[in-house]
Amino acid sequence: MQKVMKLIDWRWLAISSALLAVLAAQAESRPQYGGTLHVTMLAAPASLDPADIAQPDSFARRSLTLLMFEPLVTMDSNGRPHAALAISWQALPGNQRWRFRLQRGVKFHDGTPLTTEIASASLRAANPTWNVSADADSVVIELNGADPELLAELALPRNAIVKRNSGDNKPIGTGPFHIVDWTPGKKLALSAEESYWGGRPFLDSIEIEMGRNYRDQMTALELGKADLIEVAPEQAHRVSPQGSQLASSPPLELLALMFTREASSPDDKLLREALALCIERSSIRSVLLGGAGQPAAGILPNWMSGYGFVFSTDADLPRARHTREQVRVIPRWRIGYDGGDPVARLLAERIALNGRDAGLSLQTVSSAAADLQLMRIPLPAGAWLALSDVVARAGLPTVNKGGSAEDLYTAEQASLATERIIPLFHLPVSYASSAALKNWNLRPDGSWNVTDAWLGSGKP
Repeated sequence: MQKVMKLIDWRWLAISSALLAVLAAQAESRPQYGGTLHVTMLAAPASLDPADIAQPDSFARRSLTLLMFEPLVTMDSNGRPHAALAISWQALPGNQRWRFRLQRGVKFHDGTPLTTEIASASLRAANPTWNVSADADSVVIELNGADPELLAELALPRNAIVKRNSGDNKPIGTGPFHIVDWTPGKKLALSAEESYWGGRPFLDSIEIEMGRNYRDQMTALELGKADLIEVAPEQAHRVSPQGSQLASSPPLELLALMFTREASSPDDKLLREALALCIERSSIRSVLLGGAGQPAAGILPNWMSGYGFVFSTDADLPRARHTREQVRVIPRWRIGYDGGDPVARLLAERIALNGRDAGLSLQTVSSAAADLQLMRIPLPAGAWLALSDVVARAGLPTVNKGGSAEDLYTAEQASLATERIIPLFHLPVSYASSAALKNWNLRPDGSWNVTDAWLGSGKP
């Protein structure tokens, strides 16, 4: 009898242990309020104002902006618009005049109600060429010409709605988190907005350290001092799956050579063509980029345009030499690169070596005073917006946005024909997080989204 009782006791103990394990797993999978999320990033912005054009666009800046500020609309991964601060919208025939009706009950972090006057002023500050006005419960945007991509433009973080105080011009938003402490270029502390119109976030606060190189970020993650970090594309394959999670976007960053001036003569154009022909993208990708991304000869990644494969990325050294031989005088070009990017220097040196193999004269410099610059360009998620952004950076004529895939191809081909830009690679943006961070994701524009994220025990 005693043996039978012991057997029953052991069985109940086993059942109880299993039940406790199931309950613990269920509790771990349910969202939990509280905790501070620790984030590190490479960028070191000096301003948090979304409309500050002095601050370069980056995936980090996009992520920060959407923590504190919100646009009228958002776009999903399929390019469909969704309501945000605007609950509905309507375009008059011709797509030149748009009306956006605002959500009710939305307040800025200082308690000021969101009004059409404040929203209109914010959009005018970000887009001086737009005619934006308030009309009852709606914001009205009148453009000089048709713009079928207006909704996608309004979804850009730079068009997030901002209230600026007349005294200190401090930007105030309506987003899920508000500013507690801000040391420009170094540290940002945010706290959950208790009365956020979209519902209080699970996280209590977020602390963000800026200006941290990729190595320091990875160390912080491994030591448990960071929950979310950036990962260099060439290092993503080295992230250990144990105790961390890796997330990567589609190729959203264009790595390209951009000439600082227009081609001054037919000979200048020939030399630029020779440079584009001699670059060994495949070997550079394997050796210097760790196999990350895709070689590119077009501005837009193939997943975005659907025709990127038609631009050949193969090096053709004999043709490059033949093209160069048609020019008598070979000038010395300086390739500028970002001195804070260790991979950029190696890339620039390898490109210079390829150029010398073709008979060109190239010198690398860690300076903006160069004939051509090696640039990393974060692309917006929309094809027309991405092409327009790159064209604007290159100083080329404005692209008339909207149209068919054939129109897009024609516009891109015309931009490439100027020989002002030489695309090299399309790279993904990658992040690593601790196992404790749950339910975070990447937006279509490559920014990270922790609005609905929460912190668990750290068990995978």
